[in-house]
Amino acid sequence: MSATTIESTGLAQGTWNFDPAHSEVGFTVRHAGISKVRGKFTDLEATLVLGGTLADSSVSATIQAASFSSGDANRDAHVRSADFFDVETFPTLTFTSTAVSGGADSFELTGELTIHGITKTVTFSGEFNGVAVDPFGATRAGFEATTVISRKEFGLTWNAALEAGGVLVSDKVVITLDVAFVKDA
Repeated sequence: MSATTIESTGLAQGTWNFDPAHSEVGFTVRHAGISKVRGKFTDLEATLVLGGTLADSSVSATIQAASFSSGDANRDAHVRSADFFDVETFPTLTFTSTAVSGGADSFELTGELTIHGITKTVTFSGEFNGVAVDPFGATRAGFEATTVISRKEFGLTWNAALEAGGVLVSDKVVITLDVAFVKDA
């Protein structure tokens, strides 16, 4: 995306702040090989800095691991425990971008994701959903993106064998972002 293309989309250079009220950072993981469990994180901060070109732009985010929510209190407590996130030892998950590429409609966001104290390079494939000025005068931008990670690569190895074969929790986790940012005044 050239600087002209950035401007033509309504995106302005500068700092954009994460809008938690209009965003969701979630995940999907296969459970018992037959269904999917979905969840999200409810306490996070992120900043988008747009440069003159997409390549000059960056994103950073910090998620509070204890804010994990799947809609089931028992499962949430288990995932927060030492079997999974171990939120007492590893209170945050972080992402810092290292490269942004693509065009006006779709992009790739590559960066360093840290979960459970382990950092790996991941690439999100995403779409730019547009820019709008809300009734209060704030300029907002929306984005969607996904990536797939191996939870084992991040030290999240707890599992239970199923009687019929297989395991309770799949290794593959799909991370989904449906996020909004507000232009810093």
